[in-house]
Amino acid sequence: MFRSSLFVLALMLPLATQVPAPPAATPAPMAKPRVQLVTSYGPIVVELEPGLAPKTVENFLQYVKDGHYKGTIFHRVIDGFMIQGGGMLENLEEKPGRGPIQNEVAQTFKAGLKNSRGTIAMARTANPHSATAQFYINVTDNPSLDPHGFSEEGFGYCAFGHVVSGMEAVDKISRVKTEWRRGTGDIPQFPVRIKDAVLLPAQ
Repeated sequence: MFRSSLFVLALMLPLATQVPAPPAATPAPMAKPRVQLVTSYGPIVVELEPGLAPKTVENFLQYVKDGHYKGTIFHRVIDGFMIQGGGMLENLEEKPGRGPIQNEVAQTFKAGLKNSRGTIAMARTANPHSATAQFYINVTDNPSLDPHGFSEEGFGYCAFGHVVSGMEAVDKISRVKTEWRRGTGDIPQFPVRIKDAVLLPAQ
């Protein structure tokens, strides 16, 4: 009887000493960089989405780090639509930039990042993959700028972040008086300056 009890105890010991494995570590979420645009109408802070648009965010941040946006203007302003800047100087000459980047709108749109009010997106020509430094901020929801079939006409414009503070400055800029100049419309009568673009400390 005593022997059999010891045998049963010996069988049970390995089970009793087993320790449950710790749960698998959850990877830390990717930090979302923030950039403050210091404008003549007040600061605008945008939070970027590197997890959704890595090449676009990298390109924008490199222009920020290079000081490219300092001294540029919002040169195209349409009330109820968007404000566009980051590429022109006050005399409406284009500031030299780097080469164009790949349009990542397919993946950002699929993830739900669209041309809605407050998002920042890349400006480009008719060529879907021609964006360089210029960007725009949507003043309202603009579904017409989202993909529609991915033909050249309907490829869409890549949103890569959103305004987290300073939307009142965006709205003020969108309502400035504009004029035709050098054969182009929607140019503010008085310069709307981007005094600087500053990468903020990580949140």
